[in-house]
Amino acid sequence: MERPAWAPQGIDLTVPSVSRIYDYYLGGSHNFEVDREAGRKAIEGWPGLPKIMQANRAFMRRAIDYAVGEGVTQFLDIGSGIPTFGNVHEVALAATPDARVVYVDNDPVAVAHSQAVLQDCEQADVVSADFRSPQDVLLSVEVERLLDLEKPVALMLVALLHFIEDKDDPWKTVGEFVDALAPGSLVVLTHAGEGETRKPAGAEETVNVYRNIGSPLLLRSRDEVLRFFDGCELVEPGLVSMPRWRPDSPPEQEEPVTFHGYAGVGRKSGLTG
Repeated sequence: MERPAWAPQGIDLTVPSVSRIYDYYLGGSHNFEVDREAGRKAIEGWPGLPKIMQANRAFMRRAIDYAVGEGVTQFLDIGSGIPTFGNVHEVALAATPDARVVYVDNDPVAVAHSQAVLQDCEQADVVSADFRSPQDVLLSVEVERLLDLEKPVALMLVALLHFIEDKDDPWKTVGEFVDALAPGSLVVLTHAGEGETRKPAGAEETVNVYRNIGSPLLLRSRDEVLRFFDGCELVEPGLVSMPRWRPDSPPEQEEPVTFHGYAGVGRKSGLTG
C-alpha cells in the first residue's frame, strides 16, 4: 500500500483506527481503505452512524458557543481525532479571538495531521498523549504554553469515553482532570448508549467491528454516564439526547437515529476538593 504524504512513518496501514473511521463517517479524506472497510461494516450493523456523528459534531459546536458565552475561552479537547471541518479551534476562534485550544490524541495520524493543520495557528496545538495518563496531558509543554489552569477550562470529552473500558476506570480519570481545573470549568461530553431510541438489531455487528480493532465500543446506561459529572453541576437541560441539548432548531426535525446516546455539559462548582 502506498503511504500518503500525511501518514507518519511507522504506523501500520493495515490496522483500522478509531479516529480515521470517525473521519470517514464525517466525509473526511484522512483515512485508508482498511478504515473505510471497517466503517462500512459498522454502518451495516448501525445504518445511522454517520448521522449520529453529525449530530455529535453539531452538539460540540453548540457547547463551544455556550462555553464562550459563559466566558470560558480555553479548551482542552481529549481524544480529538483528525481535524475535519468545524473543529474546536475553528468554532472557538469564530466565537472569540481570545480562544486557546489544546488537542490531545494517542493516534499518530491524528497528531501528525493536527500538527499540519495547526502549524500557522498560534492559539492551538496538539499533544500526543493518552486520556488514561492525565499527568502526561496536564504537564505537557503545549498545555503549559496555551492554557492557564488557574482559570476555567472547557474539558472536551466528545465521543471518547465509550472507548475506555471499565477496567481502566474512566470515572476516576475524568475526576483527576476535573480536580486539576479551576472552579467554573466545564465538562463537555457525549457518550454512546440507547438514549431515547433502542439500538438497531445489528448493533452487535458494529460493536464487534470496534472490538476487533482493540477499541471496544461500550454502550453505557444513563446512570453510568451521569457519574462522569461527579463534582459538577449539570447545565440545563441536563444529560439528554444530542439533538435536545440547547438546539438551534426544533429537535423533532432531526432523524430518529440521532436520539441514540447522551450529551451533557457540567460546571465545576466553586468548592475545591
